[in-house]
Order: sequence, then structure tokens, then C-alpha cells
Amino acid sequence: MFENKTVAIVVPAHNEEKLILRALETLPDWVDRVFVIDDCSRDKTAEKVRQHMAGDPRVELIQHTKNQGVGGAIATGYKASLEKDCDIAVVMAGDAQMDPNDLEALILPVAEDKADYAKGNRLFTGQAWEIIPRYRYIGNAALSLMTKIASGYWHVADSQCGYTAISREALQKINIDKIYPRYGMPNDLLVKLNVAEQRVCDVQVRPVYNIGEVSGIRVTSIIVSISWLLINRFFARMVNKYIIRDFHPLVFFYIFGLIAFPSGAISGVYLLLYRLLEGPVSVTSALFSAFLVISGLQFLLFAMWFDMESNKHLKP
Repeated sequence: MFENKTVAIVVPAHNEEKLILRALETLPDWVDRVFVIDDCSRDKTAEKVRQHMAGDPRVELIQHTKNQGVGGAIATGYKASLEKDCDIAVVMAGDAQMDPNDLEALILPVAEDKADYAKGNRLFTGQAWEIIPRYRYIGNAALSLMTKIASGYWHVADSQCGYTAISREALQKINIDKIYPRYGMPNDLLVKLNVAEQRVCDVQVRPVYNIGEVSGIRVTSIIVSISWLLINRFFARMVNKYIIRDFHPLVFFYIFGLIAFPSGAISGVYLLLYRLLEGPVSVTSALFSAFLVISGLQFLLFAMWFDMESNKHLKP
């Protein structure tokens, strides 16, 4: 137990035979339960886990007969945590990229009821730029910005960090079966937590790379798929939170901004190409295009500011 709270560790694992034992052996003694979700691995991951289970009764192996993705594996672990009535569920990947030394700091805000969901942030440390591969760092930064807009949690960053702790009460307020099953799961969960009015905080954690882990992520395809997911979740949050539950005028600002800014930008590009290829354009057309861009940008910025103000109470 930790601060009189029972703690479950959810370990999603897919083909992690090289590092799964390292991930399990480094867990502190005060962890109550460990749910390893073998997401239809083709290697000896399950065999390695059973080997460890012989000397560690806390560990339970749950095997998927069909690959469900990292989000699907985490959802299975969350359900197991609720079934066992655990107070806090922590996600730690099976590739040992999450430092157990950061575990206490991550759990503490949830255990003290200062937050409902605590997530790791590897970007707090100045070492992140040197440790994290550059292409992943830049991709993470771009997705973090989009996640701020989509989720309404403007105070959190490093949205792709899967090192997280969540309270039992928060898990009960979201539909676990509807969690996005693939790599966009942390982004999707943040949106769901915002709609459920849950407090979220960032906790500094150490980035861990180059320990033998093998990533199956193709950054370009992941950025495209998660970006599309975030666009969908953004509109779903706007409708659910600011129209259905309680109407907020920021909806109008977003609508006007999303109409005016793209229209102005497209017409501006057209006029620029026309000027370069054909000849002079009318001053009126140029001014109207500039007006759309400027007014659209103002509408969007005001909408974001209203959203930020509306979610201040969710910052611990």
C-alpha cells in the first residue's frame, strides 16, 4: 500500500521478452497487484512472466487471444484493477522505459486526492532534448499542442507519455470500453477525463531510452492518425461539454474562427499565386482576405482563452 491506498500496476506488453523481467523485478515492494496484459505476443513474453510469477504472488498474467493494441491492453488492466477494488491504477510499459524511482512522485497527487489523474512529463528535465530521439521529441511537441486544444487541459504537456496514475473514482466515471485502443489512447483518455470534470496534473519523470527497447511506432503515420483522432475528439468535447451540458459562447467563437481563418488563408494563397503568375489583384480582394485571416485568428484565440478559463478548476 501507499498512503493507505492499494496500488495496482498495469503492464501492457507485446513481444517484450527481452525487457519484461526487468520491468517486473524493479517494482517496489509496496505495490499490491501487478496485471501484465500480454497483447497476443508472438515471442516468449508470457513464458517470462510466468517464470517471474513463481516468486512474486502479486503478478497476474492476462492474455489476449487477439491483438487489441496498447490502449486495449491498458483498458483490460483498468478493468482488472476495478474488479480487484484497487484505489490507484498505474500504467508502466513492459519495455522498462518507465523508471520505478519516479513511481512514488507520480502516485502521490492521486493518493493525497490532489488530482484524479497524474501523468508523467519527460520534458520538464533539460536532458529530454539529448535523450529522446529528435524526431520523436518534435512529433511529441506537435501532438502535445494539439492535445491541449482538444482536451482542454492547457496546463499539461508530453501528451504521449504513458506513465500515468489514475484513481478508482476517475476510472468509474469514464467508459473504459470506449477508450481508443491504439497509440492515441493517452490523448483520448485526457479528452474523456475533461468531459468527466477530472483534475489532471503533470509530474516530472526521467526519460529512459536506449536500453534495448524496440519501437514499432512509425512517427509519420502515428502523427496523422492521432491528429485525426484529436480533431474528432475536440468536436465531440465541444458538443458534449459546451452545448449539451451547459451552453458556452466560446462555441460561436470557434465556429466563426474555423470558418473565417481557413477561408482567408485559402483566398490569400490564391491571390498570391494569381499575383505571381497572372498579374495584379484588386486591393479590395486582398484586404478582405487579410480581414478574414486576422478576424478568424482573433476568434480562435478568444475561444481558446475562454476554454482555458473554463477548465482552470481542473488544474490541481
